[in-house]
Amino acid sequence: MKYNSFAGRTDTVLIEESKIKRFWECIARGEKMNIALIIAGGSGQRMHQNIPKQFLTVNEKPVIVYTLQAFQNHPDIDAIAVVCISGWEQVLQAYADQFNVTKLKYIIPGGKNGQDSIRNGVYELEKHFQKEDVVLIHDAIRPMVSNEIISDCIVKTRQYGCAIATIPCAEAMLETSDGIVSTGSYPRDRLKRTQTPQGFLLGDICNLHREALRKGITNSVASCTLMVEMGKQVYFSAGSEKNIKLTTVEDIDIFKALLIAKRSDWLK
Repeated sequence: MKYNSFAGRTDTVLIEESKIKRFWECIARGEKMNIALIIAGGSGQRMHQNIPKQFLTVNEKPVIVYTLQAFQNHPDIDAIAVVCISGWEQVLQAYADQFNVTKLKYIIPGGKNGQDSIRNGVYELEKHFQKEDVVLIHDAIRPMVSNEIISDCIVKTRQYGCAIATIPCAEAMLETSDGIVSTGSYPRDRLKRTQTPQGFLLGDICNLHREALRKGITNSVASCTLMVEMGKQVYFSAGSEKNIKLTTVEDIDIFKALLIAKRSDWLK
């Protein structure tokens, strides 16, 4: 468990300390809360860089800071936890201090794969929050997540018990067994492309991981696929084409372009 520290006494710091006080008061009163669980446990091998991709700097700011700030600035997010790749915990805390990410409360060790890291995260949150609280599980390398996406995920999770950010599938989808040739296609109107955040009630997602372990399911690629593998329904919330996942160097190029892009006034 990790808390942010403050250096100096400014109006901004006093305001943030007031928010932290309200955070602990909400816990004491048992109020329902919304927690962002940022998954930053990967090494980013497909990016072929010397440091994990979530810590790459774009326009003088680390990728993970863009992501943290999106949740820091959302009024309905009460706390942030990060599942962090081993050896980078102090770097993460230093960035949080430097960029005033005061909602960061917990830094949690990563696991051997994505499912393991998420399980570490939700199990740690279970020690501090209530089972009815909402946890939004989000990739650290999706730095363009918007307020609207976060809000809709919270609303849909409260309404249905879970919510997966999705967007329509616009491309033609071909089936292949060898990656070389295809003789079949799949109707795109029956497909959704999943993103994050993926929202759950904390008690439900913890129980799901316990049940998965009992059944020997240990390497599902995402929380939504784990839900399906366990025979559960998943509900959809709003995503966006801009909410990209930074997996390759080309994705970094797109991210840089999105940071400076402005929609033309004539577009409806």
